[in-house]
Amino acid sequence: MTATIPAQTGGELPAHNITISEFGAMKALAILSQSGKENAGVRVFIKSGGCSGYQYGMAIDDRELDGDTIVHDRGVKLLVDRMSLPLLLGSEVDFVENMMGGGFTVHNPNATSSCGCGHSFRTDGSQSPDGEGSGGCSSH
Repeated sequence: MTATIPAQTGGELPAHNITISEFGAMKALAILSQSGKENAGVRVFIKSGGCSGYQYGMAIDDRELDGDTIVHDRGVKLLVDRMSLPLLLGSEVDFVENMMGGGFTVHNPNATSSCGCGHSFRTDGSQSPDGEGSGGCSSH
């Protein structure tokens, strides 16, 4: 795995920054190859919302924005914005399949509690940021 960090801070990120599982990488590479976007990667981000306070988001993105951290792991480029990075440190992106279908998930060691749907989390047991997040699992 290699990682690059914005020029203003310089240096390399620790290897435990953010990773993708082998199965997650296989699924991501298949999706990226069908996207039609050259040099695209998987943008992993956090936003306020969901029933636990924060919500994960992922998108195919061929842009590298100012302040992004770019991690290359198992052939997949992961893009993380500077606001999401602290909440994602040490996380692993994975792909899970179950009887309800399949999708990407994040195994996040920073999450202290999460919602039953697995798409939202809280880091410190506190209330949702900005008073958001009381809408339940279906609010995302």
